[in-house]
Amino acid sequence: MTDGTWITLISIGVTMFFMLGVPVFLVIGFWVVGCSFVLGLPLDNIGAALADVFTDGFALLAMPLFILTGDLINKSGIARRLSDFAYACLGWIRGGLAMASLGACGLFAAISGSNSATTATIGSMLHPEMVKGGYDERFAAATAAAGGTVGIIIPPSIIFIVYGFLMNLPISELFVAGIVPGALMVGGMQLACWIICRMNGWGHLIRLEFNRVLKTAFGAWLGFFAIGLVLWGIYTGKFSPTEAAGVTVGFCIIVGLICLPLHKIMGSKSEDRPHSEKGFAEMLVVQGFRLTEVPSITARSAQITGILAPLIAVSVVMQQILSVLGAQQVIGDFVTNMGGYYAVLFTAMIIVFIFGMVLESLPVTIILAPILAPIAHSIGVEPVQFAVIFLVGASIGFITPPYGLNLYVASGVTGVPYFKLLRYTVPYLVALISVWFIVALVPELSTVLLPER
Repeated sequence: MTDGTWITLISIGVTMFFMLGVPVFLVIGFWVVGCSFVLGLPLDNIGAALADVFTDGFALLAMPLFILTGDLINKSGIARRLSDFAYACLGWIRGGLAMASLGACGLFAAISGSNSATTATIGSMLHPEMVKGGYDERFAAATAAAGGTVGIIIPPSIIFIVYGFLMNLPISELFVAGIVPGALMVGGMQLACWIICRMNGWGHLIRLEFNRVLKTAFGAWLGFFAIGLVLWGIYTGKFSPTEAAGVTVGFCIIVGLICLPLHKIMGSKSEDRPHSEKGFAEMLVVQGFRLTEVPSITARSAQITGILAPLIAVSVVMQQILSVLGAQQVIGDFVTNMGGYYAVLFTAMIIVFIFGMVLESLPVTIILAPILAPIAHSIGVEPVQFAVIFLVGASIGFITPPYGLNLYVASGVTGVPYFKLLRYTVPYLVALISVWFIVALVPELSTVLLPER
């Protein structure tokens, strides 16, 4: 048989593995090893790629640190305080709790930088509350899944770090460029949520009370400080994204350890009492965690990093093999031959969307960004703007079947079957795709906060 036939058979085989639920890392790994044998490429190339990712990628050190940050703010109780503040602000609107969960996703994303961590944390906290509040459990789970999409857009963002590493772009500028589009994504989903909840009459309303908003804002001060610390440090150039991640981890550990004894003095059940019964001193302190819990929190974060980092490495090798096969040239020629500015840009967006339906954002970025970014630059799209366009499209894939990673995460933490979530993601998909095209058509949304060059 010819090499092309063997590669086709290997591709069909790994596709079947993917459909059977084999982890994406193993699927890509099997394809890479099989194609390497067929093409006569040395297998030590895979080891070299792994070594390069772990030893030469200083920027990638931020990835495990931001993952750890997400786990720390969840364990310490900071994430709960952020969600309480969002509910206090929006609970008086029909669908307010669901809208608040989307807002909480945005706030959590502004510290953690992870879509799956955002979905898992906010979903596990607020899904039971939404069901008690009169929401359909399937819609509540779909809301958590959709809210997690902003985890890779609102800075800090793990995938922006990867994109900047691959395309040699300033990660700090990518972070700043994601602020406005990320906020628009949250706002678009909240609008869709309000329309659906108003049509179905979902959600129990609470009164808008200035005292409640003030108390919850005061109670979430540690979360706001962490967000401000990251954005201030990166935007002013005081520290790099990697250093920002390290500073944030240190801040969260200190807060967790200091707050635990103070929280015990004020009463271990204070978190469960209504906000109206809490004093400002109680709102000032979160529940914290013990020093002995830090290793287990770190181990959980390391498990996630252990999944993502090898996936980056094996995807780099996959990109090299596709280059040898000429696939990148084929895709590049196809996009370039579409014609004018908008035809090329929209074709690139469609390709990102299709790949995002079947692959996680990391392999999508590693495989497609080196192909599409130079083409976009050649037609006049600013590189940082295209990075935002590219990654907003990749983020939509998190709630787009058949892959839809956030749907699997939401199903896991809420107990709602995967396929029952699908119909309730449609309004959010419409909202996100609408925002995506707005971001693509209005470059200023991505560049307005960037410093003068």
